[in-house]
Amino acid sequence: MDWLKCFVAVVNAGSLSAAAPEVHRSQSAVSMQLKKLESALGCQLLMRGPRQNQLTPDGQKLLGYARRMLDLHAEAQAAFHGKELTGRIRLGVPDDYAAKYLTPVLKRFAPNFASVEIELSCEQSTSLIPRIESGDLDLALVSREHPNQGTLLFHEPMVWVGSPQFEVWRRDPLPIAVYESESLAKRSAINSLALQGRRYKVVYNSSSLSGQLAAVESGLAVAVLTQCSVPSHLEILGGEQALGPLEPMAVSLYRSRASKDSAAVGSLYELLLKTLRTAAIAVPHQDVNDTLIDPT
Repeated sequence: MDWLKCFVAVVNAGSLSAAAPEVHRSQSAVSMQLKKLESALGCQLLMRGPRQNQLTPDGQKLLGYARRMLDLHAEAQAAFHGKELTGRIRLGVPDDYAAKYLTPVLKRFAPNFASVEIELSCEQSTSLIPRIESGDLDLALVSREHPNQGTLLFHEPMVWVGSPQFEVWRRDPLPIAVYESESLAKRSAINSLALQGRRYKVVYNSSSLSGQLAAVESGLAVAVLTQCSVPSHLEILGGEQALGPLEPMAVSLYRSRASKDSAAVGSLYELLLKTLRTAAIAVPHQDVNDTLIDPT
């Protein structure tokens, strides 16, 4: 089963390095598990590349069986280790964290807890945090402003982003696209420009990631985004474009007090903690007020 778990994780993640955190093993250990599986079957399952692994015809044949065997294995474990989890989880996440951080966790959670309904809300952290505190949401992955807002997972770098087609960063005053007035990203951008003494003009407001990207791609402005959300066709800007450094976001997992008795919420909470701490990028800094214990 461990061989199959590693095989499916590599297929889902696309590479050994990306799959390693999913199965809580080192990259070399994942590679060894795959070699054992291939040796046992007497065939090659993956074509290894520098960044991406491609399935061979034999790998494609095995994949369907592997997924079904892992699902049945999870079913058997649930049958012998307690009753099946049921219920609803109201989960919140900003757009820019959803694909990189939330999707891999849900891929692992959903097959094991098929009777749990997940209701997902994609909003900015400034909207999600009050909903957690009021009990309108059970869990949220947020950029926090205060240490009492959930359990710290990691710090996400913030970057200036522009389109190489337009080179908007050469203009004076600098046209910028920003999130809503309470956004930490907006504050970080304006503080950075103020420290430099650089003139700027807000030309575009949007509360969504897609809105920010539209402003940058169309040449209206530069924007401040989380590094994980920057598409490859846009340029990350910095000192060469006379743009100063930005404070990283403290990303935390926030659970409502109202959900403390929900076994379903507890299971997803523990999986998110384990997975995102393991896969976390190196933390640039951590102040003494940061806590790794959930105050709820």
